Amino acid sequence: MKPAIVTWLFFRAVRWAAWIYFFGFTFYFWLDRAPHLTSFGHLQHATEAKMFFPALLGIFAGFLELMMREKAGIPRPSIGQLIPPAAPSNGLSERS
Repeated sequence: MKPAIVTWLFFRAVRWAAWIYFFGFTFYFWLDRAPHLTSFGHLQHATEAKMFFPALLGIFAGFLELMMREKAGIPRPSIGQLIPPAAPSNGLSERS
């Protein structure tokens, strides 16, 4: 497998993992807010980091995924497709 595809898959996996963690923690926070708030009703710093950093990571990884897909010339995948189909070989060089 080409390194460009491996890098693209890495950024794709990071993006999905970050969003799954974000929505999972958000649901957990929604179920029980008390341990995550201070006595003044403010978010604790650790909770704030657990809520906002995964979302930022997911957005940033998505941008890097799009950049890598464009640089590698990978076609846009359809829903549920992990690895794109191999490009048909027509005997021409890649930079013609």
